[in-house]
Amino acid sequence: MTNNDIVQKLWNLCDVLRDDGINYSDYVTELVLLLFIKMVHENTEAGTLKKHPLPEGCRWTDLNGKSGINLLNDYRRMLLALSTGKDAVGKVVHQDPLISAIYADAQTRLREPRHLEQLIKTLDQIDWFSAQKDGLGDLYEGLLEKNAGETKSGAGQYFTPRALINSMVRCIKPQPGEVIQDPAAGTAGFLIAADAYIKSNTDELYSLKAEEQSFQKNKAFVGVELVPGTRRLALMNCLLHGMEGDDEGVVHLGNALGQVGANLSAADVILANPPFGTSKGGEASITRDDLTYETSNKQLAFLQHIYRNLKPGGRSAVVLPDNVLFEAGKGTEIRRDLMNKCNLHTILRLPTGIFYAQGVKTNVLFFNKGSATDPRQQENCTQNVWVYDLRTNIPSFGKRSPFGEDHLKQFEKVFDPTNSKTFNEKNIAKILASRQQGEWSFNIEEVETTQTDENQGVDQKLAKSRWRSFNRNWIAEHKGDSLDISWLKDNDSAHIANLPDPSILVVEAKAELESALGELELLLSELEGSN
Repeated sequence: MTNNDIVQKLWNLCDVLRDDGINYSDYVTELVLLLFIKMVHENTEAGTLKKHPLPEGCRWTDLNGKSGINLLNDYRRMLLALSTGKDAVGKVVHQDPLISAIYADAQTRLREPRHLEQLIKTLDQIDWFSAQKDGLGDLYEGLLEKNAGETKSGAGQYFTPRALINSMVRCIKPQPGEVIQDPAAGTAGFLIAADAYIKSNTDELYSLKAEEQSFQKNKAFVGVELVPGTRRLALMNCLLHGMEGDDEGVVHLGNALGQVGANLSAADVILANPPFGTSKGGEASITRDDLTYETSNKQLAFLQHIYRNLKPGGRSAVVLPDNVLFEAGKGTEIRRDLMNKCNLHTILRLPTGIFYAQGVKTNVLFFNKGSATDPRQQENCTQNVWVYDLRTNIPSFGKRSPFGEDHLKQFEKVFDPTNSKTFNEKNIAKILASRQQGEWSFNIEEVETTQTDENQGVDQKLAKSRWRSFNRNWIAEHKGDSLDISWLKDNDSAHIANLPDPSILVVEAKAELESALGELELLLSELEGSN
């Protein structure tokens, strides 16, 4: 039985629980509370976890063999003990802050004991030996991915495709000993992928010294997540992958656009997919007073946080929607500041439809703090911006046509032609110097070119390439520091049948209008203040 089979089997249980008034979203929360206890049991039995992290009386063996109302009541008492560290009479059962964080305010909505019995029996019937071979953490991530795909959760809740996460990590090449952060951690996908990358290059950390192994488990990774329920999923995810973090776990609860973000130490690597929308469009509010440019656009605020929080020579890959590339006013000032303080060396224009929520147009920005030759340089750090267009004339992706690793292979080849083991201040200048314009995959030679500044004086073959380089001075003079750089015309762009779903167009328009309204409100407050 593969992990995909197991995920589908677990997912099918939701149909049974509907009789208890539990929908898909509640079901995942309900399932993971129980599933984590089972997975810890299996990891301990297999020797993956040397010490059982759950206290006696709160383990899988304490649920097995029970039935009826006694089972349901015992399970409720177990969740209370895991959450508070104390049993019903106030006796201390554990003092592990990480377990308390994972089970903070945990309650079951199950009312029928038979439904809990069915969950337990199904979990016991799974071929956990097969699941162990693929990794219980990967099984857990598969369930999270299934939830993201099925529930299409609300604005700002985007599940970053695993293929994109892995590609970004392979490009950034995190190293042992580096501090790696995600200020919008979600379920910790980026941090876990970075950990897996490092483990794959260090024989599962065994090639490192004992103190280096301890750093990787407890100090290397730090995330911030605003939503308590999502943070719970992230903490479970990290622990199942052997990532423990500090007393608060790998992922801290809080707002990266507030004081929690302001207190983060500088990082060597930052990987992120910040939530989309303005400060009015979700729960996150921008309360930082240390950001240079005040804005209501959350992505622009996150972008400022990220490039400010990098160490000299530190590097980042961040997913951002199109409006960040062209928004005027404060957007222009922030992009200009980014290119001044950092080497914004690469932009990957992503295809539409790769996210499970609204199909907004997105990009990945890759940049290093400082210039290619001097990590401590603080002015004029960007010389050339390389753009890879993986959007034009690429079919829209969805459930029936999933976005995968194969779609990113060509980009990774041109990103680092030297195939180096590192991508930092030691060799970034060499890697960038080895790049050559020109990449014609996915039948791009069949498309038309546009009559824009991007194609002035460029030969026809290069004008049809997906991979182009643009000088910093050219960007300032011809684009007014907009980074919305495109030179290819999509063959299907004029056909109404190929337009995005109307709901997607409405969401995009709403986001742009909210952003404009936010900037006008800021301007009005400044004018009122001056008067």
